[in-house]
Amino acid sequence: GGCLPKDIRAFMARAGELGADQALTFLREVDAINMRRRDRMVDLAKRAFNGSLLGHRVTVLGCAFKPNSDDVRDSPALSVAGSLSLGGAAVTVYDPHGMDNARKVFPTLGYAESASEALSDAELVILATEWQEFRDLDPKAVAELVARTHIIDGRNVLDVASWNAAGWTVEALGRTLTP
Repeated sequence: GGCLPKDIRAFMARAGELGADQALTFLREVDAINMRRRDRMVDLAKRAFNGSLLGHRVTVLGCAFKPNSDDVRDSPALSVAGSLSLGGAAVTVYDPHGMDNARKVFPTLGYAESASEALSDAELVILATEWQEFRDLDPKAVAELVARTHIIDGRNVLDVASWNAAGWTVEALGRTLTP
């Protein structure tokens, strides 16, 4: 979950204090793996556009580091949104509670007032925080809003079969999906 990086770093600090070198090495690798997942999301987005994000419209659903929170500190979702923007994408973010805090951290991103507004004319959708509102999205209704039916489920919470049945290309982190 979203607390994992903070918890790992706290354990690393304590392991360092105790001189537990093997535990420290293990925790560093776990942290590195977790951080690479962010890069993997950006790589999947680039691949969706044949290698270049430049000028493409990407919607990131979620910016809080976990649902039911407005905390964006060290948020993987916001990190991915920022990286996509730096790569040249026009990024629109929507989160039920984290928007005000996200604007303070990344004022240059686009922010929408609703999921529908964020999804309007998107060429790629990234589900980055597993809010119930996003889990409950109707793939047929969402397909009417977007320019292109392609979604990356960064939290592995969507019913892939129903999204595929509605004409979506669905990708996910950490699992292989077959249409």
